[in-house]
Amino acid sequence: MDLNTPENTTVTGPAEKAPLKLAVIVGSNREGRFGPVVADWFLSRAARREDFTVDLVDLAETELPTSLSYKPSPAVTAELAKVTPRLAAADAFVVLTPEYNHSFPATLKSLIDWHFGEWQAKPVGFVSYGGMSGGLRAVEHLRQVFAELHAVTVRDTVSFHNAGAHFDDEGNHRDPAGPDAAAKTMLDQLSWWGTALRSAKAAHPYAA
Repeated sequence: MDLNTPENTTVTGPAEKAPLKLAVIVGSNREGRFGPVVADWFLSRAARREDFTVDLVDLAETELPTSLSYKPSPAVTAELAKVTPRLAAADAFVVLTPEYNHSFPATLKSLIDWHFGEWQAKPVGFVSYGGMSGGLRAVEHLRQVFAELHAVTVRDTVSFHNAGAHFDDEGNHRDPAGPDAAAKTMLDQLSWWGTALRSAKAAHPYAA
């Protein structure tokens, strides 16, 4: 201990000051999906932040099966290798989801269920889109799932009701003030929780 450091002063090192690694997960792999439009919009906002570095995890680029196994085949192991290290490295997550039949897509549930420790003691935010509900019913289901995995979901979300009508042909939001403010609020909360949990785990590893 540095004897010149006051007892109640917290000493922060480079790890505590480094930007948080934010994994943005695009949860839909549906043909003709609208997800990339919303993802591009959100990524442009997240890229402005100095407190995050962003990794886009697009589930349309993976083929994880819904049948789980403790001894996955070489083909499944290869698919897991595309995503598992990236989830493990992340300090925080944003899950971008549509709403299918009152809930979230099967491909997203498959990704979640293939992993456990990668989610623990990390914050999760949500960007949702859909019809009248804006995907919020999918988000409510996801909150219960992530609670089981010892993840912390932040309160505020970004949601797009009747999403297709709000973006032009170039993918720009026609009236971005509200969504921009919502994205900032959610990212601020993720930054607080991500920093706090990273520091806490460095001092004392989380035990589920």
